Amino acid sequence: MKDGFVKVACASPRLRVADPAYNADEILRLIEAAAEQCVSVLVLPELALTGKTCGDLFLQKRLIDECEAQIGRIVAATASGSVAVVLGAPVAISDKLYNAALVAADGKLVGVVPKSVLSPEEERCFSVYRGDACEIKLGEERTVLCANAVFCCDAVKNLRLAVEIGEELWSTRAGTAARVADGATVVACLGAEPEMIGTEASRRARVSARSAGLACAYLYAGAASGESTTDGVYAGHDMIVENGALLAEYAPFAAENELLVSEIDLELLINERRRTAYLNENGGSDEVTSVELPFSLLPREVELTRFVDPHPFIPQDAKELRARCRRMMQIQAEGLARRIERADAAGMVIGISGGLDSCLALLVAVKAAERLGMDKKQILAVTMPCFGTTRRTRQNAEVLCEELGVSFREVSIADSVRTHFAAIGHDENDRNVVFENAQARERTQVIMDIANGVGALVVGTGDLSELALGWATYNGDHMSMYGVNASVPKTLVRYGVAVCALEAEEEGKDRLRDTLKDILDTPVSPELLPADGEKIAQVTEDLVGPYELHDFFLYHMVRRGETPKKIFRLACRAFGDRYEKRTVLHWLTTFCRRFFTQQFKRSCLPDGPKVGSVSLSPRGDLRMPSDASY
Repeated sequence: MKDGFVKVACASPRLRVADPAYNADEILRLIEAAAEQCVSVLVLPELALTGKTCGDLFLQKRLIDECEAQIGRIVAATASGSVAVVLGAPVAISDKLYNAALVAADGKLVGVVPKSVLSPEEERCFSVYRGDACEIKLGEERTVLCANAVFCCDAVKNLRLAVEIGEELWSTRAGTAARVADGATVVACLGAEPEMIGTEASRRARVSARSAGLACAYLYAGAASGESTTDGVYAGHDMIVENGALLAEYAPFAAENELLVSEIDLELLINERRRTAYLNENGGSDEVTSVELPFSLLPREVELTRFVDPHPFIPQDAKELRARCRRMMQIQAEGLARRIERADAAGMVIGISGGLDSCLALLVAVKAAERLGMDKKQILAVTMPCFGTTRRTRQNAEVLCEELGVSFREVSIADSVRTHFAAIGHDENDRNVVFENAQARERTQVIMDIANGVGALVVGTGDLSELALGWATYNGDHMSMYGVNASVPKTLVRYGVAVCALEAEEEGKDRLRDTLKDILDTPVSPELLPADGEKIAQVTEDLVGPYELHDFFLYHMVRRGETPKKIFRLACRAFGDRYEKRTVLHWLTTFCRRFFTQQFKRSCLPDGPKVGSVSLSPRGDLRMPSDASY
């Protein structure tokens, strides 16, 4: 349970309708298997002890008595304290029969939660419990009957369990939201509905939406094929969903009588709620306050088996990725267009280097011009070669501008930088930070003054990853009049340009396609050190580390609020054998140091549109003191 991870499981056991003894044997086998796999919470389907399709057999005393006897066996099987079990069973209290969920842990029947939303068929046999929490005796077990229970683990911080049964998943009358508002982080959803065409997708969508909307984990266990097929077929759909993300799934008909296992991240859920105001509101005056029922579990060391995405900003599905890049550029272009319009600017000026960031910014500027009905010649792309500029990047910059139909201008800054060196007494042969930053600041001065001369706005090109690392010259490329890439991570910049290359190919623009592809193949570099012939002398990722690692660190630190120790663990899981652990640790240390020490650059960022869930704007996203300790 280190770092907030808890191993959980769902299962759809093989059953015989109205045979509690047989069904209990199967459940006991699954409990034993769960314990062997270090599972802490095991969720089974609705009425798993009898089958959902018993019909009027639920009114037979023999069936109910046998259920009570088998419940005792199941409770006893949890005596080791390693697994908490949630399962469905009929429960008779006085003259009422309830379709209920039982929670057993540490050799105790912790509580019984009656179903609150019954189908017309169920109303023939079952009742809805409307009373307060009360103590009951079930066979030889004393426990609590409670419709609004939250089961709280004493040994695992933030493991707080609510229960949902059958139709409650679909109902607006179920109290799950109130249980979550009162602190439940995990919802055990006991299902049993026949499989029909379309139900798989709608069920998955519903569980995912509920999990995302409530910032909780959903453990859904559906009844399997042992149910009666008189009027329907049951298929055993199981899902483990965390904050809307599907961690693991057995699709219908896929894995009857097997455990679906994954790890849920309780720290993630708590952090999500802390950053989302509406999730911190209480259940409301019309809601019944939840009753906390404590239970015990032995703390278990959890080995991660879940998938950890090495590229959290990049969708794995190619179609989704293309759609995301298009929408990203739409947001960027709309923001820029509105800024141009409101500033009554005569055009746009962009410093074009032949690299990825300025390429994406120029593509966005073209789209903004199209939205405004502006002549593309009102976009002026300025290349400013100096000591480190290579023929490859210079040529790509010019061809890109030709193909996009924008104005292009070259302003060599070598002489002006040398004049500046002479004025401040700097030796040109000293290739220190002054040598590099003087070039960046001169480029910014040039495009700012050109923009002033024609009444245009300077479009910034720096991206989110560079801002996180402070990999920008203060008051140099750090500054602009509108930074269109300010919330686009480097890994996504690359795909944005790649999508444009694909679209150019589809439109038969081969020269534009080839230029964009060559820009994608060019090493990321500020080109501030003299080139070795035509070889770029300064490769950014050799200096500050791989951007895919830094984007991973950025997402998990800023978006998820995770500790460096946990980020290191997740990165090692995500990148596997691609990087040695010492390499990950080295660049994580670099990231943390630079992220904190370079905040002063982000405190005075130009405006720029937020396109995703992570942004470092000091106005709306990251309010952080510049002198915070890392």
